[in-house]
Amino acid sequence: MNCFYHPEAPAIGLCKHCQRGLCSECAAVIDDVLACLHRHEDDVHKQEQLIARNLFQSKRVASGYMRNATFYGLVAVVFAGFGIWQYRYLGLQAVVFIMLGGFLLYAAAANYFEGRKHK
Repeated sequence: MNCFYHPEAPAIGLCKHCQRGLCSECAAVIDDVLACLHRHEDDVHKQEQLIARNLFQSKRVASGYMRNATFYGLVAVVFAGFGIWQYRYLGLQAVVFIMLGGFLLYAAAANYFEGRKHK
């Protein structure tokens, strides 16, 4: 592959913004990637910042899902345990507590597995 701007020169890489081949004279190194010199340097820098910010945000999202999974799991155990404990005295009302505990346990599992996707 040859340089887009100098067809006689071999390309050393591609511009991250426009994907054109660049020779050593036309390439600018921005945040460890190549960009067209004096053309796409700012665009590539903004792209790299956006990617870094998205990676950081993804880690924050994962921790939020795990925190929710822990909370829902604990509340599920409380509701289901109370329902089982009071089943003899409350009857059908205790079944409602057990069902709520089951639903919260499902929510805890859903949050846990969703959080694992973001790691």
